[in-house]
Amino acid sequence: MDINYLPKSLNLDDNLDIQVFAYNTSKSSTKQKISLTQNVISFLVEGAKEVTSENTPIHIENSSFLIIKKDHCLMTEKLSSSEANYRSILLFFSDEAISQFMKKHNIFKKKKEQSHSVTPIDYDNYTNAIVKSLLEISKLTMGTQKKMLQVKFEELILYLINTKGAEYMSSFFMDNATITNKFISVVERNKLNKLSLKELSFLSFMSISSFKRAFSNHFSESPSKWFLDRRLEHSAYLLLQKKQRVSDVYNEVGYKTLSSFIQAFKAKYGVTPKQYKRD
Repeated sequence: MDINYLPKSLNLDDNLDIQVFAYNTSKSSTKQKISLTQNVISFLVEGAKEVTSENTPIHIENSSFLIIKKDHCLMTEKLSSSEANYRSILLFFSDEAISQFMKKHNIFKKKKEQSHSVTPIDYDNYTNAIVKSLLEISKLTMGTQKKMLQVKFEELILYLINTKGAEYMSSFFMDNATITNKFISVVERNKLNKLSLKELSFLSFMSISSFKRAFSNHFSESPSKWFLDRRLEHSAYLLLQKKQRVSDVYNEVGYKTLSSFIQAFKAKYGVTPKQYKRD
């Protein structure tokens, strides 16, 4: 399995608490396997980005940026239509940088807050200005960068807390869930996202064999059977509640042909999709 370990894959130092990288490419990528060993704020400048972690995929254009906790994720990068280019400014920061910031400003974790692995935020005039300053900082010597990034990081997080609220940011800073909770979250939140076992196990921090074993222990059936049932249940909802046509539903729930969908639906519900919708 090809995995990019960031920031190491960008030739950055994993041991630095805060660092910045100006990322440019003329090649798009789809569901690239990324292991983030540090947290990152991905300031999109040109193109489009989609990130899948234990949450459903989050898609942004260059009017937004993402805060992403260190994690395994699937990342898609699309070129801008006008320039055929993808550009972003990546601000990496360690858990220690977050911890020191929280201590300094007396921000405490709230156990009941939901933790967000990927958080989209729209640009405003202030964050646009920060992106420009980070780009200039990235051109300086490492010694100067290190000093200036500490100040810039603090400025940015203070601004986000001022505009989004301390509760909003403290929920992001919460500790990661346990492996078991993460596994369940990945499965439940991606039950309709048509991810492969390889992708699901990667997001769960498991090998494929460990994922299958954990799945059988928790759900008491195979992944293929469980996901099939969830897709068919969703198709029944679309047919009955949303009044969608059978010809529109089968592809949406992951079937390549209408005949295979009808066969699977009848095996589960005892009637064809058309009969189910009519009854």
